[in-house]
Amino acid sequence: MGCMDKLSVMPIYTFINTKTGKEFDDMMSIADKEEYLSKNKHIKQKITGINIVGGIQGITHKTDGGWNDNLQRIADAHPTSPLAQRYKKRSIKEVKTEQVIKKHRNRKKK
Repeated sequence: MGCMDKLSVMPIYTFINTKTGKEFDDMMSIADKEEYLSKNKHIKQKITGINIVGGIQGITHKTDGGWNDNLQRIADAHPTSPLAQRYKKRSIKEVKTEQVIKKHRNRKKK
């Protein structure tokens, strides 16, 4: 197990020094945390919310062609859905027509 493997599985705890009021974070195993707290009675663990990664998007995560094809198929079946606005294959005529309609709707609002 490399250094990065060890770091990625260790939890980060937030502690408060009751003497100074200073708050700090430290990465350690559960056993190390218990030992640290028993040796340092003036240090208390601060209970914080958990960090949850909801999704990864961008440079490190890209959808493959099969998933995009599936989204296009769904969008074609539901042409008025928001999914269709994003993934549906449209001809140049359809794109231009949508632009003109949007332009006239905006004019009408003013």
